Amino acid sequence: MAQSNTRLRRYLEDEIGDCCDEDVEQRLAELDAFDVGSPERVTDHVVALSALANETRYRLVGALHAADGELCVCELVPLVDVSESAVSHALSTLTEAGIVTKRKDGKWRKYRITPRGTALLVALDGTEPRQ
Repeated sequence: MAQSNTRLRRYLEDEIGDCCDEDVEQRLAELDAFDVGSPERVTDHVVALSALANETRYRLVGALHAADGELCVCELVPLVDVSESAVSHALSTLTEAGIVTKRKDGKWRKYRITPRGTALLVALDGTEPRQ
């Protein structure tokens, strides 16, 4: 029996008292039934969360959410204390993660938060401790 199964057996013995191989196998089958998502879905979610795991990118998403519309890079730069190229790079990461969209308008690039980006911000806001 693998090391993890040995530990699971000890846990089950503590929980239910007498534990046999069938108890371990039954619990393993129950755990296997958990839907933790396909590898592709998990990767997609991790990419989105990683894109937000940076202060500049998070602030940019917050600004786009507050704007409730499109903003140009030149409008976003004054909101964060980084260079225009750093803002453009951050927006590229956010676009690849599906958190913002971009649209070319002549020589300007305009960005907008996606429903996914909004949902992530709302979810994070819901995790703040109540005062």
